[in-house]
Amino acid sequence: MHLSLIVPVYKEEGNIPEFIQRIRPLLARTAESYEVIFAMDPCPDRTEEVILAHRAMDDRIKLLKFSRRFGQPMATLAGLEYSCGEAVIVMDVDLQDPPELIVEMVAKWREGYDVVLPQRRQRTGEPWIKKLVSAVGYKVINKIADVRIPPNTGDFRLMSRRVVNELVRLKESHGFLRGMVAVVGFKQCLIPFDRPPRHAGETNYNRFVGSLRIGFNGIFCFSTYALQLSTILGFVIAGGSFLLMGIYLFYKLMGWTILWGNPTLVILVSFLGGIQLISVGILGEYIGRIYEEVRARPRFIVDSAVGFEESDRRPTA
Repeated sequence: MHLSLIVPVYKEEGNIPEFIQRIRPLLARTAESYEVIFAMDPCPDRTEEVILAHRAMDDRIKLLKFSRRFGQPMATLAGLEYSCGEAVIVMDVDLQDPPELIVEMVAKWREGYDVVLPQRRQRTGEPWIKKLVSAVGYKVINKIADVRIPPNTGDFRLMSRRVVNELVRLKESHGFLRGMVAVVGFKQCLIPFDRPPRHAGETNYNRFVGSLRIGFNGIFCFSTYALQLSTILGFVIAGGSFLLMGIYLFYKLMGWTILWGNPTLVILVSFLGGIQLISVGILGEYIGRIYEEVRARPRFIVDSAVGFEESDRRPTA
């Protein structure tokens, strides 16, 4: 079999040598042939030089360099487009995705699974706020989304060639790989593992904001529930208004004193204003994503592709 390994990188010069040293014997033992595709946004450190130095010793190492920073999701999708393996693995270079799992993942693929998902049992080194956001986010997404995304899984996964071909056909611009793989479907399995801490350097990923962005993509790109919730809130508030009107009318007819004052007015106006802003915000999230899709800009632009022939790139249509 031919195995493709896709590794998005940005400012990772300290992790690449150890990463390559650990994956080489595993890939040689697992596959008859392989390629390691580093998908790199332009960065100020020596990441590119380190990759090219290793490529000089092993031409199975390849490099995609983009014209500007497009982000990890788009780098991953670019790697998928340029890959040619019968099975494709996406993983991070910081060694928080243990390379040793490659052997087990390929074994599951040989058993007939099209998607093999390592599932985190422990998340060493992550702050409690990120763990909380992730836990709540997965529960909310799987409650309302049109597809089910296994909790505590990231982009680290193995996919068969037919899954990759279907992913490349999708034209969605958000790059939320977890959701896109769930949309494609096919036979999947989970491999539990304990996630180790980062090998070297600091993460380039904002743990809190990044988790929220991923969560919003899961909610707004794979479900219309938020729009339905906004409509339901509107009906509930309208019903409450009619009920309140009935109560005041009853008080008036009975000649009772209506308890009304500035605090009550302020509370009601603030509440209604908040609901309106939330509803507008929900609409804005959907409209913004529609705008991104309609513009149909390229999801990435490759500046240089080192180690690839023109025929290596698969059609996106």
